Amino acid sequence: MKHKNVREVALDVLLAIDEKEAYSNLLLNQTIRSARLPERDTGLLTELVYGTVQRRDTLDYYLQPFIKKAHKLQKWVRMLLRLSLYQMLYLDRIPDRAVIFEAVEIAKKRGHRGISSMVNGVLRAVQRDGVPSVDEIQGDVERLAVKTSHPYWLVKRWASQYGLQETEKICMANLTAPKQTARVNTVLATVDEVIAMLEEEGTEVERGELAEEAIRAKKGNLVDTKAFRNGYMTIQDESSMLVARALHPSEHERVLDSCAAPGGKSTHIAELMKRTGQVISLDVHEHKVKLIKQQAERLHLPNIAAYVLDSRQASQYFARESFDKILVDAPCSGFGVIRRKPDIKYAKNEKDLRELARLQLAILREVAPLLKRGGTIVYSTCTIDHDENEEVVAEFLRLHPEFTVDDTLSERLPEKVRPYVANGQLRLLPHYFDSDGFFIASLRKKV
Repeated sequence: MKHKNVREVALDVLLAIDEKEAYSNLLLNQTIRSARLPERDTGLLTELVYGTVQRRDTLDYYLQPFIKKAHKLQKWVRMLLRLSLYQMLYLDRIPDRAVIFEAVEIAKKRGHRGISSMVNGVLRAVQRDGVPSVDEIQGDVERLAVKTSHPYWLVKRWASQYGLQETEKICMANLTAPKQTARVNTVLATVDEVIAMLEEEGTEVERGELAEEAIRAKKGNLVDTKAFRNGYMTIQDESSMLVARALHPSEHERVLDSCAAPGGKSTHIAELMKRTGQVISLDVHEHKVKLIKQQAERLHLPNIAAYVLDSRQASQYFARESFDKILVDAPCSGFGVIRRKPDIKYAKNEKDLRELARLQLAILREVAPLLKRGGTIVYSTCTIDHDENEEVVAEFLRLHPEFTVDDTLSERLPEKVRPYVANGQLRLLPHYFDSDGFFIASLRKKV
């Protein structure tokens, strides 16, 4: 049986993302494993899928003048046009004639002659006439939304929180490809030793910019190395690595990670404790708890105990004031990781943000009594929205006068990020250090 070529596979993935509302990164990884594409095509597949999703609204704006009765287009035809136009506009190394030929061939396979003729006509018209300029759009917010392919409501919201100029930087950063970074397991080896291991395997890496345990891939996939399989590192963004540093666990302490899957922060905490004490890691889903346990085993960290439990019920299972430190890495909109999961920006709405903020506050309030006096709660999210971050913290402090902001947070963080710490809280936007957008707040329970 003849295998599908890379563009047909990309179209299948794009349709599955749209129809099943599946996360692009998870579906893409599954497809790469199952499609049996030549190694040279996996990079192109990733670029085609991410690029087409990232630029969806911009591509639709460009296509609009060339499509009559756009509302009657079958979903796969619209997706094929987006995929093809993305290649024509953003991938210089692929000639237009090759893109158009492939698109017409796919249209012939999936549809009738009329559809393939229409696809050919639309793409050749774009090639001949060029696409409309986004500068023709009148309103600043709408123009930025179309230019960067972000929902209008979200751009308007960020503009009210950060100003239009900063919002444009955020949106443009979300269109760039993320770098692969990893956290070295310093229990087993030093950063220099792991870099040497990787170079022996033919993988090019460099030290990270923010976290002292971080390395950054320059060439090669870190997951496909013996160093990764043998537990010398784990894949994690540098912003995320700052969370365990903010918590600052000490040896022999008892720490609760209340929303722990897939285990990146739990394992970092366990490493910082040098495999002493105990890290209790919770998640509401059994299959995600399994991931935490697998991570702990791979990284040789026996001081992690993972349980299936909704953290909003934690006080029913753990004694009051029984933890030295608590991490609430709360479920959130994920708007800080749009470059890794570009479909997120289309999947959420303002109602979702309000519901998430209520959930975040509920988790914080539930675990607060479990913390010892003088102990620390770190609240973190991978979003940049005020309502899920600063507003949740402010409401928690209003309802819990036994807590106060921790003004010593900046002392535990790298010097580069200290200018972004205020009132015991750190907010990193994605364009600051070319990392994920992140929020970290440290709160101390009064003695």
